[in-house]
Amino acid sequence: MIQAANITLRIGKKALFEDVNIKFTEGNCYGIIGANGAGKSTFLKILSGVLEPTNGEVIITPGERLSVLEQDHFKYDEYPVLDTVIMGNQRLYDIMKEKDAIYTKEDFSDEDGIRASELEAEFAEMDGWNAESDAATLLNGLGIPTEDHYSLMKDMEGSKKVKILLARALFGNPDILLLDEPTNHLDLDAIGWLEEFLINFDNTVIVVSHDRYFLNKVCTHTADIDYGKIQLYAGNYDFWYESSQLIMKQRKEANKKKEEQIKELQEFIQRFSANASKSKQATSRKRALEKIELDDIRPSSRKYPYIDFRPNREIGNEVLTVEHLSKTIDGVKVLDDISFTLNHDDKVGFVGSNEAAKTVLFQILAGEMEPDSGEYKWGVTTSQSYFPKDNTKIFDTDLIIVDWLTQFSEIKDATYVRGFLGRMLFAGEDGVKKMRVLSGGEKVRVLLSRMMIEGSNCLILDEPTDHLDMESITALNEGMKKFRGVLLFSSRDHQIVETTANRIIEIMPNGSIIDKITTYDEYLASDEMARKRAVYTTTDDQEADD
Repeated sequence: MIQAANITLRIGKKALFEDVNIKFTEGNCYGIIGANGAGKSTFLKILSGVLEPTNGEVIITPGERLSVLEQDHFKYDEYPVLDTVIMGNQRLYDIMKEKDAIYTKEDFSDEDGIRASELEAEFAEMDGWNAESDAATLLNGLGIPTEDHYSLMKDMEGSKKVKILLARALFGNPDILLLDEPTNHLDLDAIGWLEEFLINFDNTVIVVSHDRYFLNKVCTHTADIDYGKIQLYAGNYDFWYESSQLIMKQRKEANKKKEEQIKELQEFIQRFSANASKSKQATSRKRALEKIELDDIRPSSRKYPYIDFRPNREIGNEVLTVEHLSKTIDGVKVLDDISFTLNHDDKVGFVGSNEAAKTVLFQILAGEMEPDSGEYKWGVTTSQSYFPKDNTKIFDTDLIIVDWLTQFSEIKDATYVRGFLGRMLFAGEDGVKKMRVLSGGEKVRVLLSRMMIEGSNCLILDEPTDHLDMESITALNEGMKKFRGVLLFSSRDHQIVETTANRIIEIMPNGSIIDKITTYDEYLASDEMARKRAVYTTTDDQEADD
């Protein structure tokens, strides 16, 4: 058990946490959620002891071992991979090293023998004889081959280091496990293995992640950070989202009924307070009126944009034909003789590790790049909107947001355009911000506003969730599911691909494609190697939690 008791953390005058009390118990997995900047990663640092709170304390059951996923990828560069994992249980590692040092001494004394005996007893009690095989099992499960186990950490590429540090955190059956973005830079095979590990883990897990699909798979509880407090809910992320929306709706409806009752009572009192025969009734209604209290509905600090892509015209049967398209960039063939035809109900998720190829294909289809060979043809009833992965050029302008967006609107009216910005959480004065000063998340919301204003019936979206918080990702997911047109998109968000796409096209490392009419999960289940080719990553904006 680990407990936060009256935790307060002040940064300057701002209180990030105020009198937080929460208990995390054995056998449960807790997902920590909250708007960007709410303090999710900071709270994990307080629980781990890295950060000292202003007030309050963290209480851990005596004798229990806490393990944390390390974020410093260079910390263990001079150690072998296997040693790095075993160091996850520092006491066990220290015993191993001390034992080895004693046994290699040339002048082995009686005191050394007694000390070695004590260490051997503690080593056996900690199941030390299985330490190397347990560490190897974790590494193999996460996709680190046996030939790498004795290499130095500094010789490992970044994606492998991530897996090794995760194995280190999981090693030795810790009593309490703290994980901050554990799926970041993992392939889907490794994520699947981690999901199964955590589902079967008997102790306490506390995890921060932007991966809704992962949180839904592993979490038994959701801890929601809002207004410096933490509210605990039973259930995973989707259950929290549905129940929190329902609670807010019920409170609003209850208040609406109370407001109607107040209005009726006030009208009665006004009409009959001067009438002697009705004065008693008017007095009793005054008392009733005084007793009615409206629920204090404090709006959540997290805000959901309203994303609704509405095509201006219906799409015909002929949508897109791609024939023998090829493209080589810097001597590398990124697209190799690809052909496919889109139908008017297709929502196509483009997947795989070949991210450059997806971007090049989208640029060609959006008319921003010419293929080396082959051709493509959009149907006459189609209109296209393109969301580029790299938007640097678009925002290299001195125009303000409203003026820039008005260019894409049939209705050249600033008030009309501001309506779209309002849906995307830009307050009144935000519309006069210059395009070039916007943050990563604001830029994405402006581009999504443009797509809504254009009203196209074919949308091309290249990694639209980059730089978005969980609330905006959830809203985008809903908008994509409801869209009554054709979608071509790539996304690192597993849930968006699984819930939106009815067709999967994977662009292979050699530039060829695999094209299947199927959901994403069905596709992954049918192709084991596809899971190794897909990697989940979080953008810097999402990781910069505070």
